[in-house]
Amino acid sequence: MKNMKKILLALLTSLLAASAYAQPVKVILDTDIDSDVDDVGALAMLHTFADHGAVDILGVIVTSDDRHAPLCADAINQHFGRPDIPIGVQRGIKLKSFSKYTRKISEEYDHSLSSYDKAEAATGLYRRLLASQPDSSVVIITIGHLSNIRNLIESGPDEYSDLTGKALIKKKVTFWSAMGGRFPEGREANFYRPDPASTGIAVEQWPVDVVFAGWEIGNEIMTGGQYLKKTLSEENPVWRAYQLFNNFEGRQSWDQAAVLYAVSPFRKEYWKVNAEGRVQVNDDGSNRWLAGQKSHHSHLVKKMDPDEIAKIIDALMSGIYSRRF
Repeated sequence: MKNMKKILLALLTSLLAASAYAQPVKVILDTDIDSDVDDVGALAMLHTFADHGAVDILGVIVTSDDRHAPLCADAINQHFGRPDIPIGVQRGIKLKSFSKYTRKISEEYDHSLSSYDKAEAATGLYRRLLASQPDSSVVIITIGHLSNIRNLIESGPDEYSDLTGKALIKKKVTFWSAMGGRFPEGREANFYRPDPASTGIAVEQWPVDVVFAGWEIGNEIMTGGQYLKKTLSEENPVWRAYQLFNNFEGRQSWDQAAVLYAVSPFRKEYWKVNAEGRVQVNDDGSNRWLAGQKSHHSHLVKKMDPDEIAKIIDALMSGIYSRRF
């Protein structure tokens, strides 16, 4: 009898794991894929999930003033067999070229975009994608600063929807997973650089649930080292980006944590969530957690050993998938 119970329990666990991704998670990724390489790892993870039917990548919003950033994102999408993923960029900003890897990736790998200006305007793309999806079906993941989130919130009716940006978010988005802030308080780059005013507006006016993966969460999760170097092909743009960034010395996984929380049905095994309060953003982009105040806000709290989470993230960045991730 005991053996039968064990067999039934194992079968039930297997069935639950097999059905965890019955419907793919519809994702819009908003990334500053330029100064750090964890954005590349985060995008690679989404493609691994998508390869196994767990994620539907609706679009990529590039919130960056690096002129090669959208071309780099497009090259990565094309490498993974998804050249038709639309890419949006922020309009009206002065462009630079400063990344350790975006220009090289865009020069060495095939992509469809010919220039930054040929990408769609980010606000229009956000609105088009959201309007086309069923209600309460989209997860937005931000792994950069929040200028385009602010622009979406403040947008008005257009050819895609009669709703304001805020109303469109409320109708279509199930939750927002944001890499940003430090908890319980501090300063973190996605909040203070280069647009802290947009951070304040985005955090204060966001109308549905948002979960923040703070700096302290990803800072303990080291990935992108020798495992990635040995596992990936040298022809893979993810391999090349990590080589160009720091030659596989390893890097913190701030952005990957936000992705893993957003799409994994096993997220509660990795982190606890503090939902008893709200985030206050100061004028300089610093933040603090105000305990006990009701809001749509919550933030991740350490639970699983970061080294164990690192193994999962490294595997997903390398194209290795398990229904237990």
